[in-house]
Formats: sequence, C-alpha cells, structure tokens
Amino acid sequence: MADASLRPAAFARYWAAEARSLQAAGVAMSVGLLATLVAGAVLAGARGTLEGTPGLLVLIPAAIGMRGFIFAALAARVGTGSLTGQFDGIIARGSFLARQAEASVQLALGGAAAAGFIAWAAAVLAGLTTIPLLEMLAVSLVGAVLASAVLLVATVALSLRSRNAGWSMDDVGAPTITAVGDVVSLPALLLATKVVSPGASATVLGLGSVVLGLGAVGRGIWSQSDTVRRVVRESTPVLVIAVTVDTIAGVVMETRLETLLDQPALLVLIPPFVASCGSLGGMLAARLASRLHLGLLAPRPLPTAAGWLDLSLTAILAVATFLAVGAVGWGAAVAGGLDAPALTGLVATSMAGGLLATVALSTVAYVAATATYRFGLDPDNHGIPIVTASMDLLGILCLVAAIGVTGGLL
Repeated sequence: MADASLRPAAFARYWAAEARSLQAAGVAMSVGLLATLVAGAVLAGARGTLEGTPGLLVLIPAAIGMRGFIFAALAARVGTGSLTGQFDGIIARGSFLARQAEASVQLALGGAAAAGFIAWAAAVLAGLTTIPLLEMLAVSLVGAVLASAVLLVATVALSLRSRNAGWSMDDVGAPTITAVGDVVSLPALLLATKVVSPGASATVLGLGSVVLGLGAVGRGIWSQSDTVRRVVRESTPVLVIAVTVDTIAGVVMETRLETLLDQPALLVLIPPFVASCGSLGGMLAARLASRLHLGLLAPRPLPTAAGWLDLSLTAILAVATFLAVGAVGWGAAVAGGLDAPALTGLVATSMAGGLLATVALSTVAYVAATATYRFGLDPDNHGIPIVTASMDLLGILCLVAAIGVTGGLL
C-alpha cells in the first residue's frame, strides 16, 4: 500500500476496500453528532448559569476536551492492543485493559486540577471576571469525577463490544468516546456548579483537587507497571499543553459571550461542530498510529501514498459530517424554540468552517502521529490529545471565521 499510485483509480479501490470502515465510522459519527446536539441544547439552555458563574465558559472547553482525549486515547491504545495481540478481552486486575484504565483515571484526576487552575489563571490574565480559584478547582474536580466514571465504563464496554463484534476501535473509538464525553461532561460540570457552594465546601474540594491531582499523577509516574508509568509520563506534558490550548478556546468564547447569548442557535452548533473536528482528527490519528506500529506507514515529513489514502477517507467523512452538523443543528434550534437563522445560512457556515477545519485537523493529526513516532514515543499517547486540543481551539477559530464570511446569510 505504501507504493500505491495516487491516481483516481487507486483512491476508488481503497475506498471500496475500506467500505466497512467508512460505514462503521459513519455510524459512529452520526451517533456522535446526535449525542453532541444534546450538549449543544444543554449549553444553549444554560445561559443563566453561564451568566451567574463568571469564568465557567473558560473552563468548559478544557473540561470537555480533557475527558475526550484522555478516554479517546485509551480507546486508541486498546485499538492498537487489539491489532498487536496485547488486548485479550480480559478486564481482571493486572490485565492490559486494567492497566490502561488505571493510567487514564490518574490522568483524569491530574487533569482536573490542571484545568481548574489554568482556566482561572487564563481568565485573570485576560482581564475577565471569574469565580475564586478554589471554587474553580472544586467545580473542575466534581465535574471530572462524575464524567470520568461514565466515560471509563463506556470505553471499557465499547472495547469489549468491538472485540466481540469484530469492529475496529480505530474507526469507532474516537468518535464514540468523544461524543459520550461531550454529552456527559457539560451536564456534569453544570451539576458541579450546583454542588459546589462558595465557602467551606469550595475550600475543601478545591484543596482536595490539588492533593488528588498531584497524588494521582505522582502515583502513575512512579508506578511499578511499565505500561501505566509510560502512559502517565508521556501523556502528562501533552495533557497540560492540551488543557492550556483548550482554555484559550474558552477565553475566545467568554469574550464573545454576549454575541453567543444573543444568537443561541450558534451555541447549539458549537459542541457538535467542535466535537466533529475532534472525532475526525482523533479517528485519523488512531488509524495513522496503528499503521505506524504495524510498519504500513513511513513516518516521513510529507505523507506517502498510504498516508494520502487515509487522509482521503477523512475528507469523505468530513463533507458528510459538516453538512449534517449544519442541517441537524438548525433542526435542533428550531425544535428547541430558539431564534434560528435560515437553514442555508447555518449549513453554509458549518460547511465553510468544516472545510477549513478538515485541512487543519488532517495536518495536525499527521504531524503529531509521525513526529512522535520518529522521536520514539507512542503516537497513541500523543496523537489524539494533540489533535483534540488543537481542534478545540482551531475548530472555534474556523467556525468564527466562517461566521464572518457567511454572516450575511445568518
């Protein structure tokens, strides 16, 4: 495959050979789209909470993105484990899946503390009004515990189901887990704002977030398990960078809060659009990582024929996905009784932003996978976090740019 011609006939043969993968990915993306519309509706309906909890919108992309890429990366490692014979379907203590899950839980607790602190600091540096630091840490911790519990169960269940059904986790893992992360993370975060009250509880939970986060990451870094130790050591720096990038996306949204509150249909569109960017990029990163591990893809600065063929699959899915995002987003806004713009305007905005985002996510996914592999790192630990975090920011910027271009149609 690495020496395949890039003539149209070669692409057609590859698409035919990968028809099952396209079908599985398409179903996963469709389920993910419908699921993330729930998050969009929740976000649009949470205008009161957003106004009453200053700085929360800065934390939201980091919280959602962090859960998505931690557990989507877990799914990617399971996918590679299935192809290399390491994953045998056993979930007993000490098994491949159990070690991978342990590392993910440690990263989730550490990430909660990092997200809370970075979001608060970014809001302060940007001159935005925000809740106190310990309250932000407490909200981040409670939201992380609630959402991570659901995501861990979902990832393990999907791993076992995929093994039994013969599905490829590289095709269904990233979009499915990203969608679940979007659906559960935002409600969990909003619920956390109700659980955490200013005062003693915020102080205790905020300090607890720091202790748990540092303790979990420290335990992982010095774990006796080579697998857990490598995952946590390689993923922690990427996690911090990813949370920081996500937080910048949150700052962009917080600064445009009034505009978004005035056009709630755009609030509905944001979660499925950004999630689709992350899902497409994550799926591509997972496929590239597996091919690198199996020796089917050369880690060169520019894609070989095998790389271009995989990129073409992503492009096909992207066209269908962003068309659906605009159309279904419009339908959800109308069904929710929101002031929705014209259907053509919202679809044009989604497609324009999606075109820009597809170029960005393809570039980031390929560079992240090949560069980490060339440096002797595991692309499953880096590809999805890097792509997801990058697209949380770049996706927002692409959507904002598209709104500027198609604004007359909205």
